[in-house]
Amino acid sequence: MPDTPKPPSLEDALAELPLFPLPEVVLFPHAVLPLHVFEPRYRRMLADCLATHSALAIAHIVEGLDEWGQPRIAPISGGGVVLRHQPLPGGRSNILVLGRARVRLHELAPSSDVPYRRARAEIVTSDDGRVSDSDKMALVGMAMSFVTEVRRHDPGFGFSLPSDMGAADVADACACQLIAAGDARQEILEDLDPSSRVERVTRQLAIQLAAMKEDGVVLS
Repeated sequence: MPDTPKPPSLEDALAELPLFPLPEVVLFPHAVLPLHVFEPRYRRMLADCLATHSALAIAHIVEGLDEWGQPRIAPISGGGVVLRHQPLPGGRSNILVLGRARVRLHELAPSSDVPYRRARAEIVTSDDGRVSDSDKMALVGMAMSFVTEVRRHDPGFGFSLPSDMGAADVADACACQLIAAGDARQEILEDLDPSSRVERVTRQLAIQLAAMKEDGVVLS
Protein backbone atom coordinates (compact mmCIF):
# COMPACT_ATOMS: atom_id res chain seq x y z
CA MET A 1 0.00 0.00 0.00
CA PRO A 2 1.25 3.55 -0.71
CA ASP A 3 2.46 5.63 2.20
CA THR A 4 -0.13 7.91 3.78
CA PRO A 5 0.77 11.55 3.01
CA LYS A 6 2.04 13.41 6.04
CA PRO A 7 -0.14 16.31 7.21
CA PRO A 8 1.37 19.74 6.58
CA SER A 9 3.44 20.93 9.53
CA LEU A 10 5.32 24.20 9.89
CA GLU A 11 6.79 22.98 13.18
CA ASP A 12 8.41 19.95 11.52
CA ALA A 13 10.22 22.21 9.04
CA LEU A 14 11.74 24.77 11.40
CA ALA A 15 15.25 23.25 11.44
CA GLU A 16 15.67 23.81 7.68
CA LEU A 17 12.71 25.90 6.54
CA PRO A 18 12.64 26.47 2.75
CA LEU A 19 12.54 30.15 1.78
CA PHE A 20 10.64 31.70 -1.09
CA PRO A 21 12.07 35.25 -1.32
CA LEU A 22 9.74 37.69 -3.05
CA PRO A 23 9.62 41.49 -3.40
CA GLU A 24 6.52 43.31 -2.14
CA VAL A 25 4.94 40.07 -0.88
CA VAL A 26 4.15 39.43 2.81
CA LEU A 27 2.37 36.38 4.21
CA PHE A 28 0.27 36.96 7.35
CA PRO A 29 -1.04 34.28 9.72
CA HIS A 30 -4.43 32.90 8.55
CA ALA A 31 -4.04 34.50 5.11
CA VAL A 32 -4.12 32.48 1.89
CA LEU A 33 -1.56 33.49 -0.73
CA PRO A 34 -1.75 32.27 -4.36
CA LEU A 35 1.61 31.75 -6.06
CA HIS A 36 2.82 30.60 -9.46
CA VAL A 37 5.95 28.44 -9.25
CA PHE A 38 8.02 28.28 -12.44
CA GLU A 39 11.75 28.76 -11.72
CA PRO A 40 13.65 25.42 -11.58
CA ARG A 41 15.02 26.04 -8.07
CA TYR A 42 11.54 26.73 -6.69
CA ARG A 43 10.07 23.80 -8.56
CA ARG A 44 12.67 21.70 -6.71
CA MET A 45 11.78 23.44 -3.46
CA LEU A 46 8.09 22.72 -3.94
CA ALA A 47 8.78 19.07 -4.73
CA ASP A 48 10.88 18.74 -1.57
CA CYS A 49 8.19 20.48 0.50
CA LEU A 50 5.38 18.28 -0.77
CA ALA A 51 7.45 15.17 -0.11
CA THR A 52 8.05 16.11 3.53
CA HIS A 53 6.32 18.78 5.62
CA SER A 54 4.66 21.00 2.95
CA ALA A 55 5.98 24.09 4.76
CA LEU A 56 7.90 27.16 3.63
CA ALA A 57 8.42 30.81 4.48
CA ILE A 58 7.60 33.76 2.25
CA ALA A 59 10.66 35.95 2.81
CA HIS A 60 10.28 39.67 2.06
CA ILE A 61 13.20 40.97 0.00
CA VAL A 62 14.76 44.18 1.32
CA GLU A 63 17.45 46.46 -0.07
CA GLY A 64 21.04 45.26 -0.32
CA LEU A 65 22.91 41.97 -0.44
CA ASP A 66 23.70 39.53 2.37
CA GLU A 67 27.08 37.99 3.25
CA TRP A 68 26.68 35.42 0.45
CA GLY A 69 25.86 38.01 -2.21
CA GLN A 70 22.17 37.16 -2.25
CA PRO A 71 19.30 39.66 -1.98
CA ARG A 72 18.78 40.45 1.69
CA ILE A 73 15.59 39.26 3.34
CA ALA A 74 13.74 40.59 6.36
CA PRO A 75 14.41 38.66 9.59
CA ILE A 76 10.70 38.17 10.33
CA SER A 77 8.71 36.31 7.70
CA GLY A 78 5.41 34.55 7.28
CA GLY A 79 5.65 30.79 7.72
CA GLY A 80 2.98 28.70 6.07
CA VAL A 81 1.99 25.41 4.51
CA VAL A 82 0.93 24.46 1.01
CA LEU A 83 -2.83 24.25 1.14
CA ARG A 84 -3.40 23.36 -2.50
CA HIS A 85 -1.16 22.30 -5.38
CA GLN A 86 -2.14 22.41 -9.04
CA PRO A 87 0.48 20.93 -11.40
CA LEU A 88 0.79 22.66 -14.78
CA PRO A 89 2.54 21.73 -18.05
CA GLY A 90 6.31 22.05 -18.11
CA GLY A 91 6.80 21.42 -14.40
CA ARG A 92 5.15 24.66 -13.34
CA SER A 93 2.58 24.81 -10.54
CA ASN A 94 -0.04 27.01 -8.99
CA ILE A 95 -0.16 26.75 -5.23
CA LEU A 96 -2.08 28.24 -2.33
CA VAL A 97 -0.06 28.89 0.82
CA LEU A 98 -1.85 29.20 4.15
CA GLY A 99 -0.10 31.45 6.65
CA ARG A 100 0.40 29.73 9.99
CA ALA A 101 2.69 31.98 12.03
CA ARG A 102 5.30 34.70 12.12
CA VAL A 103 8.79 33.17 12.07
CA ARG A 104 12.21 34.61 12.85
CA LEU A 105 14.77 33.47 10.31
CA HIS A 106 18.43 32.55 10.82
CA GLU A 107 19.50 31.83 7.26
CA LEU A 108 21.67 28.82 6.59
CA ALA A 109 24.74 28.97 4.37
CA PRO A 110 24.11 28.08 0.73
CA SER A 111 24.56 24.43 -0.18
CA SER A 112 25.72 22.99 -3.48
CA ASP A 113 23.17 20.18 -3.00
CA VAL A 114 20.15 22.42 -2.48
CA PRO A 115 19.41 25.15 -5.07
CA TYR A 116 17.03 27.18 -2.88
CA ARG A 117 17.56 29.17 0.29
CA ARG A 118 16.80 27.77 3.74
CA ALA A 119 16.81 29.02 7.31
CA ARG A 120 16.66 27.79 10.83
CA ALA A 121 13.45 29.35 12.04
CA GLU A 122 11.57 29.92 15.26
CA ILE A 123 7.93 30.78 15.66
CA VAL A 124 7.40 34.18 17.26
CA THR A 125 4.19 35.20 18.98
CA SER A 126 2.69 38.56 19.80
CA ASP A 127 3.45 40.22 23.10
CA ASP A 128 0.82 40.01 25.83
CA GLY A 129 -0.55 43.47 25.18
CA ARG A 130 -4.27 44.14 25.44
CA VAL A 131 -5.94 46.29 22.81
CA SER A 132 -8.72 48.56 24.04
CA ASP A 133 -12.19 48.17 22.58
CA SER A 134 -12.05 51.77 21.38
CA ASP A 135 -8.80 51.16 19.46
CA LYS A 136 -10.25 48.03 17.84
CA MET A 137 -13.42 49.92 16.88
CA ALA A 138 -11.32 52.76 15.45
CA LEU A 139 -9.44 50.26 13.28
CA VAL A 140 -12.60 48.56 12.05
CA GLY A 141 -14.21 51.93 11.35
CA MET A 142 -11.21 53.18 9.39
CA ALA A 143 -11.04 49.91 7.45
CA MET A 144 -14.69 50.15 6.44
CA SER A 145 -14.30 53.83 5.48
CA PHE A 146 -11.39 52.86 3.27
CA VAL A 147 -13.31 49.94 1.73
CA THR A 148 -16.28 52.23 1.06
CA GLU A 149 -14.00 54.63 -0.82
CA VAL A 150 -12.45 51.78 -2.81
CA ARG A 151 -15.92 50.55 -3.78
CA ARG A 152 -16.78 53.94 -5.23
CA HIS A 153 -14.19 53.10 -7.90
CA ASP A 154 -14.51 49.29 -7.85
CA PRO A 155 -18.00 48.15 -6.73
CA GLY A 156 -16.93 44.51 -6.78
CA PHE A 157 -14.14 44.94 -4.23
CA GLY A 158 -14.65 42.30 -1.55
CA PHE A 159 -13.70 42.64 2.09
CA SER A 160 -15.23 41.41 5.34
CA LEU A 161 -14.18 40.79 8.92
CA PRO A 162 -15.61 38.05 11.16
CA SER A 163 -17.34 39.64 14.15
CA ASP A 164 -15.51 37.43 16.66
CA MET A 165 -11.99 38.19 15.38
CA GLY A 166 -9.53 39.52 17.94
CA ALA A 167 -7.95 42.94 17.49
CA ALA A 168 -4.49 41.66 16.54
CA ASP A 169 -6.00 39.36 13.91
CA VAL A 170 -8.15 42.22 12.61
CA ALA A 171 -4.98 44.26 12.15
CA ASP A 172 -3.35 41.38 10.26
CA ALA A 173 -6.40 40.89 8.03
CA CYS A 174 -6.59 44.59 7.21
CA ALA A 175 -2.87 44.77 6.52
CA CYS A 176 -3.00 41.74 4.27
CA GLN A 177 -5.99 42.86 2.21
CA LEU A 178 -5.96 46.66 2.36
CA ILE A 179 -2.43 47.99 2.85
CA ALA A 180 -0.92 48.71 -0.55
CA ALA A 181 2.83 49.02 0.05
CA GLY A 182 4.86 45.88 0.67
CA ASP A 183 7.28 47.67 3.01
CA ALA A 184 4.37 48.90 5.14
CA ARG A 185 2.93 45.37 5.32
CA GLN A 186 6.34 44.05 6.36
CA GLU A 187 6.59 46.62 9.17
CA ILE A 188 3.18 45.48 10.41
CA LEU A 189 4.27 41.83 10.27
CA GLU A 190 7.32 42.67 12.38
CA ASP A 191 5.30 44.57 15.00
CA LEU A 192 4.75 42.03 17.78
CA ASP A 193 2.88 44.40 20.09
CA PRO A 194 -0.88 44.07 19.38
CA SER A 195 -1.72 47.61 20.48
CA SER A 196 1.07 49.13 18.40
CA ARG A 197 0.09 46.97 15.43
CA VAL A 198 -3.54 48.09 15.59
CA GLU A 199 -2.49 51.74 15.76
CA ARG A 200 -0.02 51.27 12.91
CA VAL A 201 -2.63 49.74 10.59
CA THR A 202 -5.23 52.36 11.50
CA ARG A 203 -2.74 55.14 10.74
CA GLN A 204 -1.67 53.59 7.43
CA LEU A 205 -5.28 53.16 6.30
CA ALA A 206 -5.97 56.80 7.18
CA ILE A 207 -3.01 57.86 5.01
CA GLN A 208 -4.23 55.72 2.11
CA LEU A 209 -7.79 56.99 2.47
CA ALA A 210 -6.65 60.62 2.40
CA ALA A 211 -4.51 59.93 -0.68
CA MET A 212 -7.41 58.25 -2.48
CA LYS A 213 -9.77 61.13 -1.81
CA GLU A 214 -7.18 63.64 -2.97
CA ASP A 215 -5.84 61.86 -6.04
CA GLY A 216 -8.46 59.27 -6.93
CA VAL A 217 -5.91 56.47 -6.49
CA VAL A 218 -7.42 52.97 -6.37
CA LEU A 219 -5.92 50.12 -4.36
CA SER A 220 -4.10 47.75 -6.67
